Amino acid sequence: MRVYLISLGCDKNLVDSEVMLGLLQEAGHTVAEDLEEADAAIVNTCCFIGDAKEESINTILELADLRAEGTLKRLVIAGCLAERYAEEIRKEIPEVDAVVGTSSYEDIVAALTSEGAYESRRPLSYLPQPETPRAVTAGNYVSYLKIAEGCDKCCTYCIIPKIRGPYRSFPMERLVAEAERLAEAGTRELILVAQETTIYGTDLYGEKKLAELLHRLCRIEDLQRIRVMYAYPEEIDETLIEAIASEPKVCRYLDMPIQHASDEILKRMGRRTNRADIEATVAKLRRRIPGIVLRTTLITGFPGETEEEFEELVAFVEKMRFERLGCFPYSKEEGTDAAKMKGQVPKRVRERRKNVIMKLQREICSGYSESLVGQTLPVLVDGYLPEEDIFTGRTEGDAPTIDGAVFFEGPQSLMSGDIVPVRITSACEYDLTGEVVNE
Repeated sequence: MRVYLISLGCDKNLVDSEVMLGLLQEAGHTVAEDLEEADAAIVNTCCFIGDAKEESINTILELADLRAEGTLKRLVIAGCLAERYAEEIRKEIPEVDAVVGTSSYEDIVAALTSEGAYESRRPLSYLPQPETPRAVTAGNYVSYLKIAEGCDKCCTYCIIPKIRGPYRSFPMERLVAEAERLAEAGTRELILVAQETTIYGTDLYGEKKLAELLHRLCRIEDLQRIRVMYAYPEEIDETLIEAIASEPKVCRYLDMPIQHASDEILKRMGRRTNRADIEATVAKLRRRIPGIVLRTTLITGFPGETEEEFEELVAFVEKMRFERLGCFPYSKEEGTDAAKMKGQVPKRVRERRKNVIMKLQREICSGYSESLVGQTLPVLVDGYLPEEDIFTGRTEGDAPTIDGAVFFEGPQSLMSGDIVPVRITSACEYDLTGEVVNE
């Protein structure tokens, strides 16, 4: 069959989608580039927050119309929404032929080819480990490596443990082998992801093994950059700091979600840290790894957040001056402890507070970007914009899709995945402009 797959949500979901495509191709099916060419469609869904849930439902409904018309012979729903709302999907959208849960994506071939209704939802403690090579969709020079599944933190606003299960690390040998295959296929930047990367290995080996994994990945010759995402501040230890500081291939960049700065809000969120410890961790990272770019995420309008606590958050952002920061209004999700808390903040207040934070962050980012003008930085080429006759790429301080870009002039011989020295000539908030320097 010709299969069209839509992957929604996070980069962890994208990895699952690529595994499913690899399994389908191994079974003889082909990937359709356009929906109009497809015999069947798969939606790998997200339901982390309300907006993601709405996007998933709307996508399913659009494809259900095509299934009802007979344009599609099979419609498969996979991922988080399928795990959480399997019964509702089957009842309310009869055009759906198969439902595949978050721990069951190994069964995607059976879901596609079985006659009649099909459902696969394995226990959330199960850890899929297919050996089939992934069909990388992000551009073969950049790939994500999911090093663990699930989460044990159980933050009060988050539904992930209930739809992804407990924390389970993938064996290190398997991860290294997968990274080697990706590098052989052209990957130059490898991005490590999980619900939390910093406790990798604790369930398998009895201790944190992220630093060791980084050292082993750095031995893969064709990899040029390795980036770490989703590092919880309270779990960042000396071995991880030393690995980032000592390994040239590891980006001087760390994605470290903290969510808030008020100790009272952090406690109600179920976070396992406090403001003083966060500030100490940031100071240590900047001291030990000069030039490190820190990214974080915040939530405004958490239940019970007062104006004083919000102002504390604003002052914290002003003081810490994170190079990269995203802020999101609190989303009330059914099934979470936070949804039942008193003091739910009105949506307009949540949005207003988010906008205040992001306005401040734009000023901080502008100042940081201006500080790079005149420097020559290694830039990984992402592509070429023929209309502007200019290349686009990223410094090691920019993760794909969420951070800024560098727009630069260079020789036509450049290819995506090349890393070239670019002298920065101007800056505009999140993005930089420059030109390749002849070596």
